[in-house]
Amino acid sequence: MTQDGLRIGYIPLVDAAALIIAVDHGFAAEQGLGIDLVREVSWSNVRDKLNIGLFDAAHMLAPAVIASSLGIGHVRVPLLAPFNLGLNGNAITLSARLFAELADTADGDIANPLVSARALATVIADRKARNAEPLNFGMTFPFSNHNYQLRLWMAAGGVDPDEDVRLVVLPPPYMVESLANGLVDGFCVGAPWNGVAVELGIGRILHVGCAIVARMSEKLLAVREQWAADHSDTLMRLLRALGRASAFIADDANRAAVTAALSPRLDAPEDVIARTLAGEIKLGADGQISRDDNYIMLGGRAANRPDLVQAAWLYAQMARWHQAPLSEELCTAARAAFRPDLYDAALGEGPDPQDDKPRDVGVFAGPPFTPSDVVGYTRAWRAKPLGRPRLTLVR
Repeated sequence: MTQDGLRIGYIPLVDAAALIIAVDHGFAAEQGLGIDLVREVSWSNVRDKLNIGLFDAAHMLAPAVIASSLGIGHVRVPLLAPFNLGLNGNAITLSARLFAELADTADGDIANPLVSARALATVIADRKARNAEPLNFGMTFPFSNHNYQLRLWMAAGGVDPDEDVRLVVLPPPYMVESLANGLVDGFCVGAPWNGVAVELGIGRILHVGCAIVARMSEKLLAVREQWAADHSDTLMRLLRALGRASAFIADDANRAAVTAALSPRLDAPEDVIARTLAGEIKLGADGQISRDDNYIMLGGRAANRPDLVQAAWLYAQMARWHQAPLSEELCTAARAAFRPDLYDAALGEGPDPQDDKPRDVGVFAGPPFTPSDVVGYTRAWRAKPLGRPRLTLVR
């Protein structure tokens, strides 16, 4: 069979698994696709190469798909997201020193994000009184759930993430080394890098991402709108290959094979990846294990169908943190970037009856989210404006 060649960019993260398995286990070849998976370091590289046509498709941050489509933070390039590669998978990891400070300061169980956020506020107030340098926290991109999860956590405790700390953009593979070298005091990143930091004795996981937001569209397959129109049959075959790969990943009987495929692609230890796939999170050097079936979802449980409610919620975060103007029109445009109709056409599934119904994404603090009233929801959060983000870009 003559294969259609595709170049697809990815970042070394566990939620690139469907792309990796589709290639390495032959699901793409079965669909007549020859895929060249290109490993990148930073999300800006992935976005730029996709936008200018060096990539046909990409493993992409869900908020970055929306930002590119709206022309926020960069030139406008309309993107489509017809497949959700992963839900959740992030964690907040701290240096041993900062974790100990929060534990000593906390009024209650530090495993509660509200308790730890208030402890952080106390630590920051003490640092200000001593004229100490602000704490630095790493996240992967301005338009990322890592940014929003850090902000949600901090703001719930009374910390202004734009005034009281420094948020620093770092590529995911550089997080661990930055923490080891003292360049940051903590970070929010996706698996496996939190687990790698723990395994090396460099960091301590404070909260998994699903403790901050219970269900969050993390990474998507992104393609340019024009490419999708010009290559509709190829796109359908790619989605079918990813569907097969995600079903393979979701079957526990295949965990060893998935782990073996991911480890060399990510340059991460097999035991860290295996625990991640099992929903087991080693929190620190003491070996404490937390188990959560929702830690990362790569297949099954409607994980792969793009969710319009998630698109609306992500746009609301952009508006809340002054990355985007607040309007119903922009929210509609943000939702249009997520394409469950293309997913359904490729994989033979019907519309989700919950698509436009009110449902909460499960934020640990604050008002419940109603997708039909994004403006009201965002204004409720904005009752005490916190200003515009100040981000240090590291490429």
